[in-house]
Amino acid sequence: MEFSLFAHMERISPDQPQDLLREEFLSLCKMADEGGMRAIWTGEHHGMDFTIAPNPFLTLVDLAHHTKNVRLGTGTVVAPFWHPIKLAGEAASADMLTGGRVELGIARGAYSYEYERLMPGMDAWEAGQRMREVTPLLPQLWQGDCAHEGEYFSFPATTSAPKPAQPDGPPIWIAARDPNSHEFGVHNGFNIQVTPLWQGMEEIETLISRFNDACETYAGPRPKIMLLHHTYVASDDADTAQAAQDLSRFYCYFGAWFQNKRPVTQGLIETLTDEELKANKMMAPENMARDLTIGTAQEVIDQIKRYEDLGYDEYSFWIDSGMSSERKQASLRRFIDDVMPAFA
Repeated sequence: MEFSLFAHMERISPDQPQDLLREEFLSLCKMADEGGMRAIWTGEHHGMDFTIAPNPFLTLVDLAHHTKNVRLGTGTVVAPFWHPIKLAGEAASADMLTGGRVELGIARGAYSYEYERLMPGMDAWEAGQRMREVTPLLPQLWQGDCAHEGEYFSFPATTSAPKPAQPDGPPIWIAARDPNSHEFGVHNGFNIQVTPLWQGMEEIETLISRFNDACETYAGPRPKIMLLHHTYVASDDADTAQAAQDLSRFYCYFGAWFQNKRPVTQGLIETLTDEELKANKMMAPENMARDLTIGTAQEVIDQIKRYEDLGYDEYSFWIDSGMSSERKQASLRRFIDDVMPAFA
């Protein structure tokens, strides 16, 4: 089992200076690098202070100046927002500027809030079809002289400029949930990223089962699969209970952004009332405690060993939570010092 960190700058209040959020983000990433994590992942989002990440390649190049060994991954770029030539070139440029440390996670996107601003009229199905057209073109563009006539894109022979530092280009990971997405990723020789979000062990088992089914019908080498999950390593039971409360609030806001019905002003969604938070039974703290990877160090070890036994190759510590920087750092430090050594 390998370990990585999944993180963004996240702003939940207008009184949080964005330059301070960057410093806090960098401090977490430095901890991950110095603590021996394999990779850091950060995504692409637009117009949302909930996750400030308009271009992950800029973030990864910045991180390359503050870290030494860790791989630097997009978790994820939203493929339908990119022309394949532009995506191939920017990914290759980031790979060159980071000394060949980039890994490219790709998704169709999730938020209709973003779709209606960047690609008005596009729905999730079309976004998925665009991802399926864009992604296989990237290795061809890196190799050079790729011409394409497709449903969404057509262009004459083109070569990525620059070419990536890695001879075959950055490893590609596909964010997958449904069986068709697993099959698309695996059958193209791409690695797979999955997240059960708040849905717990049953979903974790379902996702690895879909991956295994796709691998059984693929003649090539077995790709890797990464589990991305909200994680908190607590100092004691009271700290665990507080983390469950914090993550309940996070997922209530996640759901509000996803539903795209609530007013947004200056990049911040209208504050949820205490009554609204309590009314969201699906995201109740007791469910978070049951279904997320949170607890004392030994409890987290026991949970991750279950994921390892299922066949997951990498576990990514999703740290976005709305918690203070101090609590995030304390949890990550316990993960590095007390949890990771159990898998050495």
